[in-house]
Amino acid sequence: MNKQPVGVLDSGVGGLTVVKTMLAELPNEDFIYFGDTAHLPYGNKTPEQLMTYARSIMAFFGRFPVKAVVVACGTHSSVTLQHIINDYPVPMLGVVKGAARSAVAATSNGRIGVVATQATVNSGTFTREIKALCSDCTVVEMACPKFVPLVEAGKLDDSDTRGAVKEYIGPLMDQGIDTLVLGCTHYPFLAPVIAEFTGSQVTLVDPSHATVDELKQVLLNRALAREVNENPQRQFYVSGNQESFFTVGKLLIGDVIQKVEQVCLD
Repeated sequence: MNKQPVGVLDSGVGGLTVVKTMLAELPNEDFIYFGDTAHLPYGNKTPEQLMTYARSIMAFFGRFPVKAVVVACGTHSSVTLQHIINDYPVPMLGVVKGAARSAVAATSNGRIGVVATQATVNSGTFTREIKALCSDCTVVEMACPKFVPLVEAGKLDDSDTRGAVKEYIGPLMDQGIDTLVLGCTHYPFLAPVIAEFTGSQVTLVDPSHATVDELKQVLLNRALAREVNENPQRQFYVSGNQESFFTVGKLLIGDVIQKVEQVCLD
């Protein structure tokens, strides 16, 4: 079973931030990436819609089958994962718990900002997870509906991006945060612009690092880790247009993406 691939899911290209870390930390693992681009963006979807998407993607992964699933999506990690995690025979992990641990470890003044999709902010999951680790911490969450479309369009540093960063991050800076969780996996692709705006007094938390550390432990503990792999397979699937994912994906993580296949889940 250890030769089976790891499944990685997101609404679009955001989960490629987790893939980037996996390529560095788990180079021997095969993986299958699914971007649910037909339903982008996720931030304005209802929990019921998100549950339908999550189950459809898990059914798709079941065809291979995968040995573990990384829910490399802040929205699914916040809204759907807790409801479906026990419904499948493979380990599933999201990006919220690791990000919360990293944020609590990083903060000095106990004031933590979280930027995420509207659906994630509505769920309150980041605040709950951070408060469970640090009851004295103040958590301020901000929905950033413009960020995902900017990343999906490959606009990582232009006047629109800078304007959106100022609009969303400015109010959090006014609240005195010293740590900022990038609570949607698309957002680390905007980290250079965000860091320029916040300056060095704010630590940015990219959930991918803690998430891949957790994945490593899960694979080792269950004897699922692949130690040698001379020809690792990386497959990319989307539910919507494969051309835009291919173009932007290559911009974000380079030639790891050789081709992208479109599959219909409905």
